[in-house]
Amino acid sequence: MQTEQICITTPYIKLGALLKLAGLVETGGVGGAVIADGLIKVNGEICTQRGKKIYPGHTVTVEDRIILEVVYADNPN
Repeated sequence: MQTEQICITTPYIKLGALLKLAGLVETGGVGGAVIADGLIKVNGEICTQRGKKIYPGHTVTVEDRIILEVVYADNPN
């Protein structure tokens, strides 16, 4: 499985926006479809909420192949 860290500079990021930021989907519509199809897990549980708030420390698994670890950027510039 591939693991990638995603740095955010805000307190949280919505799940659909996280998928776009990670470059896994091109549009919000595609992201919404992937989420609605049950292909995303947040902290090990299937999530179908596109607007789910993802905080630093959360992990998002995409199709049981890619793990996104969300971290807070210490030095936002």
